[in-house]
Amino acid sequence: MDHPASFLKPGALWPALLKATAHARIRKAILSIPTKPELIEQSGVAFQVRVITALAKKEEGTAAQPNANPFLPYDPDLFVAELSPTHVALLNKFNVVDHHVLMVTRAFEDQATLLTREDCAALLLCLAEIDGLGFYNAGPAAGASQRHKHLQLIPLAALPDPRPPIEPLLQSVQMAGATGTAPGFPFLHAYAPMHPDWLDQWNDGASALLACYRSLLRAVGLSDEAPSTPYNLLVTRQWLLLVPRSEEFFEGISINALGFAGALLVKDEAQLAILRTCGPMTALRHVALPRKS
Repeated sequence: MDHPASFLKPGALWPALLKATAHARIRKAILSIPTKPELIEQSGVAFQVRVITALAKKEEGTAAQPNANPFLPYDPDLFVAELSPTHVALLNKFNVVDHHVLMVTRAFEDQATLLTREDCAALLLCLAEIDGLGFYNAGPAAGASQRHKHLQLIPLAALPDPRPPIEPLLQSVQMAGATGTAPGFPFLHAYAPMHPDWLDQWNDGASALLACYRSLLRAVGLSDEAPSTPYNLLVTRQWLLLVPRSEEFFEGISINALGFAGALLVKDEAQLAILRTCGPMTALRHVALPRKS
């Protein structure tokens, strides 16, 4: 990718991320959430469920600062890199997997606003450098915990399986023009392929990704001009998936974009039991919108 002048050089993001992680651990700036993994299968998907351990519960109080903006100013001990004139890369302070990076707007923008070309450029830059799962939680009902706009990316190498658990269902996508749907998803959604050349061009790729994102919004009946229904967006080097949301919680379990990739986080064994009984796909259907007939 042709990186913007005077900012991150090609190949520099991953080394910067490793260096920043080591520094943040020394400074105790990262409060990693200890979990134990569980697998729950439903609808042809082996969902990865992480259960927060008792140790993490003692730290929950430190994360609760609903009126604070942790990105303005951001903690310098969490700084990874200057991405562009509009975005910086930061470490996720409360990470569940290693090297979870945030793409944060330098100036305040609301998390419920639509993505811009600059957001798409920052995401593409990170995806070009790191084979990962990028995602955006558009608003509190979509699982956003902060109002300051930020996209997120988790390296796929940090997951138990190198591909998102929901990918088997994407093998049978039915395309209708530029977007499509997966028959195995029992909720409203839209899918689109990611074109490899978008990752190679800073300017053209960002414009193309923005146009694709807008087509996904239109495909599920959302406005591509003004914020409306909350939604989750997932992006990999191979595909994009957009899911409108009806609410954040299923039986007290908070679900964000990662849930629709097949990865969920629960607070305790009681919540794990709920997912085992009802099924993770059932939970996703509950917090999304019904499919169009």
